[in-house]
Amino acid sequence: MEARLPSGEARELLREKGQFWTPDWVADAMVRFALAGGATEVFDPAVGAGAFFRAARRHRPAVGLRGCEISAAALAEARDSGLKPEDLHRVEFRDFVLDPPPGQFAAVVANPPYIRHHRIGPLAKARLRRLAVETIGVPLDGRAGLHAYFLVRALSRLAPGGRLAFLVPADTCEGKYASALWAWISREFRIDAVLTFSVEAAPFPQIDTNALVLMIRRVAPRGKMVWAACRERASPGLLSWATRPHPLESGSLLAVERPLDEALATGMSRVPNPGADCAARLADYCAVVRGIATGANDFFFLTAKEARSTGIPPDLLKRAIGRTRDVTGDRVTHADLERLDAAGRPTYLLALGASPADALPEAVARYLAKGTEAGLPDRTLLATRRPWYKWEARTPPPFLFAYLGRRSARFIRNDARVVPLTAFLCVYARQGVKADVDALWAVLSHPATLANLKAVGKSYGSGAIKVEPRALERLPLPEVALREAGLAPPPRVPSQVALPFAPAAPAGY
Repeated sequence: MEARLPSGEARELLREKGQFWTPDWVADAMVRFALAGGATEVFDPAVGAGAFFRAARRHRPAVGLRGCEISAAALAEARDSGLKPEDLHRVEFRDFVLDPPPGQFAAVVANPPYIRHHRIGPLAKARLRRLAVETIGVPLDGRAGLHAYFLVRALSRLAPGGRLAFLVPADTCEGKYASALWAWISREFRIDAVLTFSVEAAPFPQIDTNALVLMIRRVAPRGKMVWAACRERASPGLLSWATRPHPLESGSLLAVERPLDEALATGMSRVPNPGADCAARLADYCAVVRGIATGANDFFFLTAKEARSTGIPPDLLKRAIGRTRDVTGDRVTHADLERLDAAGRPTYLLALGASPADALPEAVARYLAKGTEAGLPDRTLLATRRPWYKWEARTPPPFLFAYLGRRSARFIRNDARVVPLTAFLCVYARQGVKADVDALWAVLSHPATLANLKAVGKSYGSGAIKVEPRALERLPLPEVALREAGLAPPPRVPSQVALPFAPAAPAGY
């Protein structure tokens, strides 16, 4: 069944259930890999609308079908899609992750529910945490979604010599929990291949997730793996390649062999060795700090009109920027602040220290009393501060970074010397760095530098990426950018992996 494009209420319902049906051309490739080892049965831990069962029938009509599902409506859709009662009679209504069926499985294929961590209840989270500790020896970071636990459970039930093909979001390889997960997988299993998709070939267009396929076997680990990029939907040659993943270069499917240690360090979902020709990292020149978390933007972040009406002294207000779309280009200027003031957008941040309220100017004390009356001191973040209204102090950074956006993740030169809220990261020159602001800006705004953002960011659908502070510090700075800016690179031993093709820059760069 081809992936549909939900919107509005239907889209929110899909997010609650985590159901995004697998396109047939992707299901066919995954089943080809899983059955290439000679298994006589396909197991799907989240049957849904039955895409993998239909693919198995197309590829090998006599193969056995077995699986789990918790939604009767999903199985009804599977029947409506053409599967017969006998195709579904070995599907059990049970939670595969928390209540798996007995036994091991030689061929596992799945598109597990994409349910993010904040939609998982505390009791279920506690049980999932125990599952990780019992299986891989350590808990996964609390930001792991349900799909990560599907993968852990499925791998633990994979038979010796068995094959697994999982369709998962890229955060399975890029998220905070990924290092612990992949350390275990690389010790216990052989990672044959990771299949990624360009924006044009995305299995789920218009859905905010960047999908990829993991192809893993329960055999002795190997020091290399294959990384592939599919650049065309239903790419010619994909089915034969999936049967035996191998290095390949064609117009629509590119695959390279890469060292496993490099893949683990770079990220399984990312282009191999993106920094091979880079002489430095951002951390060699700059430090990155997240923007200011106010705990109550509607109270602390004021428009020009609100700032005047409160009577708060100007020296207790900092000029600030709150939304990435408030900065239309790659610089934030005083003219931008005037434009935002005229549009009624907030640009003044209340910046108070630890002084008691009765020691502050009367206008400030009156304003804080309104916040207390509104219950702000009891808000989660503000309750940890002493006093509750004390701001997170930031010196205006020379550069901002818009770290999450669809084709808008970018460095911004801070000509207006504003302080940013959490939609931005602060980028400061490190002490002792012999580089002026102009030289650093030339490097940060260089197209070759911007093209490397995808190497350190978490990728989402339609070309969107998110780059966290520590990841941004790992951003490779190309030698050409340093040379043109007149900066000498620090001593560094470059990696030796080479690509047989030039990776595409993120959309919009």
